[in-house]
Amino acid sequence: MTMRIVDVCAFYAPQGGGVKTYVERKLRAAVPGRQHVTVLAPGEGDAVVTRFPGGEIRTMKAPLFPLDARYRYFNDETALHRMLDRLAPDLVEASSPWGSAAMVGRWSAPVPRALIMHADPLAAYAYRWFGGIASRQAIDRGFDWFWRHLRRLDARFDMVVSANARLTDRLRAGGLRHCHTIAMGVEPGLFSPLRRDEALRTRLLRRCGLSPDAMLLVALGRHSSEKRWPMVFDAVRAAGYDRPVGLVLFGDGREQGKVVRSAAGNPHIHLAAPVTDRPALAAILASADALVHGCEAETFCMVAAEAKASGLPVIVPDEGGAGDQFRPGLDERYTATSGAALADAIRRLIDRQGPALRDATVRAAADVPGMDAHFDRLFALYAAQAGEVAHAA
Repeated sequence: MTMRIVDVCAFYAPQGGGVKTYVERKLRAAVPGRQHVTVLAPGEGDAVVTRFPGGEIRTMKAPLFPLDARYRYFNDETALHRMLDRLAPDLVEASSPWGSAAMVGRWSAPVPRALIMHADPLAAYAYRWFGGIASRQAIDRGFDWFWRHLRRLDARFDMVVSANARLTDRLRAGGLRHCHTIAMGVEPGLFSPLRRDEALRTRLLRRCGLSPDAMLLVALGRHSSEKRWPMVFDAVRAAGYDRPVGLVLFGDGREQGKVVRSAAGNPHIHLAAPVTDRPALAAILASADALVHGCEAETFCMVAAEAKASGLPVIVPDEGGAGDQFRPGLDERYTATSGAALADAIRRLIDRQGPALRDATVRAAADVPGMDAHFDRLFALYAAQAGEVAHAA
């Protein structure tokens, strides 16, 4: 019997990043005859925009999000409930802990529902804004309205799924009772050390004004404050004072002007457009020497996992999903939000560079889990929950 799953996905957009990758992989992982997944996203109009053997992406007419024109947001709860009635799911997901999740929670049908924590708003905003002047405990008290909101969602949802254990632990400490951790993985068959291209590496270093004997760092992500690109740039400058190191950042976003100004004056930092061609992205990652990441608020940090699967060491903060990607002896980890600590981590990795480290990271690439294992666990959890509801009925 086919389990019908509807994902009310507020963060999906055709130009999106990690969420787009995630939901499209979920549609490919759904097995016809076992699961049928409908990704329901806010869009320009009501339409089925993409079909897969295991489901489809469907949009509902919705207004533009004022802070980022790439995205739209659900604003008509009655219309959303009508659509859910029409689709008649066996289980419904919400993938944003904001208004759309509350709408799903208020849907009257006796259908199990799951909240997928694709975002960590407290880490991305509150802890970043006020972390320099107050403790986490004080910030949590100041944002108790958000914790009350999460607890209300938890009461209406049968499961709250996080991709990293630190977030799950924080949610439980905040009073949520239905938490599960299911780590994500990488797209199978795409990211590999075999995609390394020395000519591509040389071209990227040339963009940084450096020769092939320099270290090539890459970074990927949107231009927004929580990614902390100015901190990353300052750390690369400091580490490169007496060592040849270049950085290529692939991305764009609403704070592009700020990011461009932060990179100005350093010829060894090159800003490039986002890479939407997935094989091209895999080649870029495999051809670098390391990935550097500045954000401590990731729920999983897909790009770090993809870099590891490509045979790279990663330089990551010690908090959030990025911190979960650290492997002792291979990667470097630094105190989150500290540019000085990041510069030291870059220096340590430069000093360890060589054939032995490269051989070790290439061997370890095979151990990076694939995304399909994540969906196997997720669908099994859904089937168990739907079965419990059906048995109770």
